[in-house]
Amino acid sequence: MDFAMDARTEELRGRLLAFMTEHVYPAEPVAEEQRAALASPWDAPPVVAELKAEARRRGLWNLFLPDAEYGAGLTNLQYAPLAEITGRSPHLAPTALNCAAPDTGNMELLAQFGSEAQRARWLEPLLAGEIRSAFAMTEPEVASSDATNIETRIERDGDEYVVTGRKWYISGAMNPDCRLFIVMGKTDPEGEDVRRQQSMVLVPRDTPGVEVRRAMRVYGYEDHSHGGHAEVVFHGARVPVDHLVGEEGGGFAIAQARLGPGRIHHCMRLIGMAERAIELMCRRAVSRTAFGRPLAAQGQVHAWIADARVAVEQLRLLVLKTAWLMDTVGNKGAHTEIQAIKIATPRTVGEIIDRAVQLHGAGGVSQDFPLAELWAAARTLRLADGPDEVHQRSLARRELRQYA
Repeated sequence: MDFAMDARTEELRGRLLAFMTEHVYPAEPVAEEQRAALASPWDAPPVVAELKAEARRRGLWNLFLPDAEYGAGLTNLQYAPLAEITGRSPHLAPTALNCAAPDTGNMELLAQFGSEAQRARWLEPLLAGEIRSAFAMTEPEVASSDATNIETRIERDGDEYVVTGRKWYISGAMNPDCRLFIVMGKTDPEGEDVRRQQSMVLVPRDTPGVEVRRAMRVYGYEDHSHGGHAEVVFHGARVPVDHLVGEEGGGFAIAQARLGPGRIHHCMRLIGMAERAIELMCRRAVSRTAFGRPLAAQGQVHAWIADARVAVEQLRLLVLKTAWLMDTVGNKGAHTEIQAIKIATPRTVGEIIDRAVQLHGAGGVSQDFPLAELWAAARTLRLADGPDEVHQRSLARRELRQYA
């Protein structure tokens, strides 16, 4: 395994670091100020459009897509250090580069499973950053960590599918530019194979019967930058049968194919979040005095910083190994490692951010530093794309199988 960056990655990394320093970090307070003056809290601050234009000008656009027909054609190993950098400003940088969830996963899904007509209508404007989208899977009435529990119905009626059900925490749905829901539901609820009961359909947001009911908060945050997380109800919404993604009964497999890359992308960005927290921790430690000594002279602070550095280096190596395996043996061959990083990275990064919060005192939980929002994001990722316990169960069963 060779994790050295090749010439193209090094060149893109240099461009991205300059973009972050010259544009993204200075835009963070600007975006907050502009948001306060917006007519709707879900509108994007004007500086976001400026960042997107500058990112495109610098060739930093759609870096996440390995398919060169649609994106930059980077491998997972090449993309990893770039995604890490964007994680240092997770509420601005991924959006600026058109590399923000849930659109990334939706674009990958459409590129891999969408029909030619579906790609022309939805993938192309998503790639251009002209529209946003949402992925409607999680439901409030069932334990959605087990996708076979999903109760939303997708029923065939002549040349149409009728979608009925209630979803929540549907990321991006509050964004006024969200034009498309990719909805997972059951077309064959009594089918013998519980993993063949589900299908996916494309539901335009303006379809009659689609109700975006309310925004869902995450630890008190509404997450405006990602277009919020919404409760969405489908009251018998009708779409043509050609809005089916793939085949009937293929929804579970498509979901798994979509979530694999999403999980590693989250972990790549989480490492960047941890690096931002360590930087803030160190700057705070050398600039503050308590009990007659700088915080940087306190033994407990030394332990926090040292442990954080060790943890980040360990996580980065595990994420890079996972990326390398996904590139060389495919997502199935990297299944154990994908689950390992999904378990370890959000948990460990959350602990690092928590120490940074502690070192900042009251400032750490305030809006004057990004730490509270970073912590909320890291904690949420212990639930998103499958909670820790589901991945632990699957990984342990795979380990035990060798000794059964």
